[in-house]
Amino acid sequence: MARPVYDEDLKKAVEIMRQGGIILYPTDTIWGIGCDASNSQAVRRIFELKQRSDSKSMLSLLDSDAKLGYYVPEVPDVAYDLMDMSEKPVTIIYDNVRHLAPELLAADGSAGIRISREAFSRDLCARLGGAVVSTSANISGEPSPQCFAQISDAIIKGVDYVVSYRQDENVKAAASSIIKLGSGGLVKVIRE
Repeated sequence: MARPVYDEDLKKAVEIMRQGGIILYPTDTIWGIGCDASNSQAVRRIFELKQRSDSKSMLSLLDSDAKLGYYVPEVPDVAYDLMDMSEKPVTIIYDNVRHLAPELLAADGSAGIRISREAFSRDLCARLGGAVVSTSANISGEPSPQCFAQISDAIIKGVDYVVSYRQDENVKAAASSIIKLGSGGLVKVIRE
């Protein structure tokens, strides 16, 4: 890893997000468009860039499951089991989420959160000190890019900062599994 590039990307991306900007960055799945997940104005900019209905939710990343309790008042025990046992990244939709921009919450107050296992996105959340929005780097309705080279110019030009780290990779990435945990122990697989 080219450490100076990595560190400079982290520093600049966090600075941009703290100023209310949006970024394009690598995650533990596909490249994502992100911002500070508590900043409503920045979240709305992402919806506009993606030309996406605000009724379609976006998930947030965290760097540690120790931080889940800040966002989810009652984390079901099964959530930790799912994260530990899953071989691929898993996004869990929790009920009664708090401290995120209201635009990230579904009508029932739920929201998707994933604990990132990838170094850059994990460090990004840690340095920001909170959740970072992560939504696929594409215009709504278009295919999700599997590597940086597939991201459209409209997306690249529409963000405030593009992370350099991992742009050269051609590994085909896939989206995460999505599981909804509801009251009474309900577990529903949304996407495998």
